[in-house]
Amino acid sequence: MTAPGELERTLRAELRGDVDFGAAARALVTMDASNYRRVPLGVVAPRDAEDVATALRVCAAAGVPVVPRGGGTSIAGQATGTGVVLDLTRHMNALVALDPAARTAVVQPGLVLDRLRDAARPHGLTFGPDPSTRSRCTLGGMIGNNACGAHSVAWGTTADNVTELAVTAYGGTSHRIATGWAGAPQGLRELVSGNLAVLRTGMAGGFSRRISGYGGLDALLPERGVGLARAFCGSEGTLGVVTEAVVRLVEAPRAPVLAVLGYADESAAADAAAGLLPHRPLTVEGMARDLVGAAAHGLPRGGAWLFAEMRDEGAARALVRAADSVDAALVTDPAGQRALWRIREDAAGTATRLPTGEMAWPGWEDCAVPPQRLGAYLREFRALLAEHGLHGSPYGHFGEGCVHVRIDFDLVTAAGVARFRDFSVALADLVVSHGGSLSGEHGDGQARAELLPRMYGPEVLELFAAYKDVWDPAGGMNPGMLVRPARLDENLRFAVLPATPFAGEVARCVGVAKCRGTQPAGAEVMCPSYRVTGEERHSTRGRARLLHEMLAGEIVTDGWRSAEVAEALDLCLACKGCRSDCPVGVDMATYKSQFLERHWAGRIRPLSHYTLGGLPQWLWLIAALRAAGPAGAVARRLPVPGLDRRRALPPPAREPFTRWWRRARTPSRGTGAAVVLWPDTFTQYLSPRTGRAAVRVLEAAGLGVNLPPGRVCCGLTYLSTGRREHARKLLTRTLDTLGEVRAPVVVLEPSCAAALRTDLPALLPDDRRAPRLAAAVRTFAEVLEECAPQWRPPRLDRPVAGQTHCHQHAVLGDAADRRLRERAGLTGGLSGGCCGLAGDFGFEPGHHEVSVACAEEQLLPSLRAAPAEALFLADGFSCRTQIAQLGGGRRARHLAEVLAEGLGEGLGEGL
Repeated sequence: MTAPGELERTLRAELRGDVDFGAAARALVTMDASNYRRVPLGVVAPRDAEDVATALRVCAAAGVPVVPRGGGTSIAGQATGTGVVLDLTRHMNALVALDPAARTAVVQPGLVLDRLRDAARPHGLTFGPDPSTRSRCTLGGMIGNNACGAHSVAWGTTADNVTELAVTAYGGTSHRIATGWAGAPQGLRELVSGNLAVLRTGMAGGFSRRISGYGGLDALLPERGVGLARAFCGSEGTLGVVTEAVVRLVEAPRAPVLAVLGYADESAAADAAAGLLPHRPLTVEGMARDLVGAAAHGLPRGGAWLFAEMRDEGAARALVRAADSVDAALVTDPAGQRALWRIREDAAGTATRLPTGEMAWPGWEDCAVPPQRLGAYLREFRALLAEHGLHGSPYGHFGEGCVHVRIDFDLVTAAGVARFRDFSVALADLVVSHGGSLSGEHGDGQARAELLPRMYGPEVLELFAAYKDVWDPAGGMNPGMLVRPARLDENLRFAVLPATPFAGEVARCVGVAKCRGTQPAGAEVMCPSYRVTGEERHSTRGRARLLHEMLAGEIVTDGWRSAEVAEALDLCLACKGCRSDCPVGVDMATYKSQFLERHWAGRIRPLSHYTLGGLPQWLWLIAALRAAGPAGAVARRLPVPGLDRRRALPPPAREPFTRWWRRARTPSRGTGAAVVLWPDTFTQYLSPRTGRAAVRVLEAAGLGVNLPPGRVCCGLTYLSTGRREHARKLLTRTLDTLGEVRAPVVVLEPSCAAALRTDLPALLPDDRRAPRLAAAVRTFAEVLEECAPQWRPPRLDRPVAGQTHCHQHAVLGDAADRRLRERAGLTGGLSGGCCGLAGDFGFEPGHHEVSVACAEEQLLPSLRAAPAEALFLADGFSCRTQIAQLGGGRRARHLAEVLAEGLGEGLGEGL
């Protein structure tokens, strides 16, 4: 084998695409969405098919294996490799052509499925297979795994929707394959003609979800039209690299209706699923209460449900009448349908966290049995889990007998891994006993390929090996998968991690890669930096992978001083969007804070960590100097070092909020419940107008308003810069100042409220006062709704635009705010996404372009599209600052300010 350095130099010299053998590039692709980890030599992002051929020729000459990779959402380990990984998403991601009349599209392998669907939608068309990862999975990956999705009941698998493939084999030979023998590699025709009997009788099962092994090999039979392209689908990168594909499109239903059918339990739902198929549903998806959890309150009565999508309301009503269900509901509203489908689509992540709080893992994610056998299979499957002391929540494509499940395997200890292996063997036998397939959707990879002899006879396995060798005689394409596979208990990703709480948090990222979605996703926030850069290292998953490799120490060797991890985390806005939008709740803002604490320990930090990171103290000092006399004017003009020159810091107010309170306040006019108004740093020193407005509104609602007896702070700016010990001391002093909290604590700044609710208890786990304060925290809208439910806000009857703060979205929720705006006659919604300023992020050097790009994704277009009479709202001070600086002269206000003005009470200047 050629030395890595020489191979890298050769590839750089001969390719026009990107070649990266650095630690960060390698670390980002050691894992996919499976339990497995393999360390590659380097990563190549080819520009085009010619680059692919060159890379495969150079690697073959060097004796280095190659694995093609798309979105990296594979759950069986087949998107990882020890040689060169081909990243086909960076450059080869085009929709080459779309022909609505012919209902076909020509795509490159790195094209994300949702981009194809978006392009087809105006023509009333779609691509039938639709995995739940469609916002980030690629067409090349779908072809490699023969992906299916919820609509395969109606439209089949990817193999059913591919008509032609351009394929490059290891060594650089190109093939164009469709039906017939044209383009076939030498020897394939002879292999098929010599094994007709095996192909006709040995391929286990004839149902639609037989994906395991080279499950489509019988498509090469003459009576099936010699489907070369069809047989290639599902080969998991072991035969060659797809460089272009012609795919079929189907007519999308114009107004589908979702029938939600409730059943007593999972077994009843599974038994009923096959009976719905004569009604020709588009989908029949099943899930039980142990997966749905709290979302069950919006579903019909029952302990398990089938989601059956029909083409129209008439068909849906007919299905409901025929179904023997406990209860049923029809959902015609598209928004209501999306909310229900999100439960199903997020299940790959939410199933990773069991109701007990334990983590569960993939590995047996998509076994399939004939639909008529599903009920019996699931009953035996549940019994097998119990026999091995394991737990999981099955769900999935019940209409096709395909079951997804995450199981609480112990993949760290020797005993746990041994149990994983024993269970895997027993489950494989159970699936086969029901006439099923070890893989029904995502391929075998390393997770199940070792067990294929339990599904197929020796003649079929010999044929699989011969088929692989015809396409790839040197064995360089994704070795260890399907043919001559690695053991299912080798290369487990958990084995390299230390037994620490931080490692456990990092390992929580299972790689489903929802953070790689590139399209604005309504109210969702995650992951703003990835959406504007398109680089894996700036996604939540990419950062988690780098942290994983930092802890492993094999590729990233500098530990907590790692420059690779620091660079990736530098563009993390700490928006906390991943805390809510990531299906497994990865909290990268906290991981970043913990990393920065150790990364800069004992060293001089960046200037911004001392300036903006110490903002509460600096603003207190400026206010004190100003109160002392002429020195205040000097303090106001002092330059702030270490910040981007294109950003102007908002000027401090002439009079801090608490000084106004002491000077101008009379005893509270409210006679109702007492509340404590938290004077956060932004309200106190930069926007006291907001605090005064809140006092006006809260008292108008009849509430008695008090302030803490001394200085308090949530410590957010210290947390965001990794000065966690300083934050702990500051929060301890704050708790000492507050004493016993007996009233709701109203926090006007969402980021401060989020810090008090979540970071405070985590930082001071042994202080009993911390959870009490966290539980007392309320947003402005929440406290009005809870403590003054009869109060009616002034009717403003105006449209609104603006920004929901990221931390409010991720931690606090904005349901109370939306209800308050509705009662005040404020119509329209606020922007999702992230404003891009994110506290100190937008002020730091090197962040300006990303900050502006984040604002341009959703916020600024929504402001430009707002009607002339619209009010602009943003409860977060950073959001208001971003709007003021980038919004073309617009000024956004806190909801408290707008309501106070509606009450007809002046707020005074004071700024």
